[in-house]
Amino acid sequence: MKNPPFIVTASLPPDLFAWADRLRREHFPPERNHLHAHVTLFHSFAPTLFEELKTVLPRVAGEFAPVPARIEGLMDLGKGTAIRIESPGMLAIRAGIAEHFHGALTDQDLHEPRLHITVQNKVTKEEARALQAELASVVEQREFHFTGLELHRYLGGPWEMVRNFPFRGREKA
Repeated sequence: MKNPPFIVTASLPPDLFAWADRLRREHFPPERNHLHAHVTLFHSFAPTLFEELKTVLPRVAGEFAPVPARIEGLMDLGKGTAIRIESPGMLAIRAGIAEHFHGALTDQDLHEPRLHITVQNKVTKEEARALQAELASVVEQREFHFTGLELHRYLGGPWEMVRNFPFRGREKA
């Protein structure tokens, strides 16, 4: 893919990542599962913004301590299932990044996201509801902290990790 766009995600703590990634491997259609578990903050930054992203993201990550978040249960994606996450602090950080890149965001990234980790997608509504019933007792409310920001390059399905920017500041988001 010529000039692939960039994606920004929030880093999960290792234990939560391992659990969510296992659920994704078990329940995402394998022929379409090119990614690890993730929480997308921005879906598509133009390749021309790469140098600016490499400056802005570490600066933001350097200002903030790990960001509190909470798993709130499951999210029905219609033809899929996700783990719903609440994190006002992460949404505030995202809003600051969005303000910095005002005028350069895609239509999809103009709107505040519903934070989540997709564990199943592009299945029938019946399959999605069956998995939601199965996971209802497994996915419980849980506190955690996002550990940083990640920059990925979209490769037409799979993503390439470009860099992880750990939160290392003192400020609470």
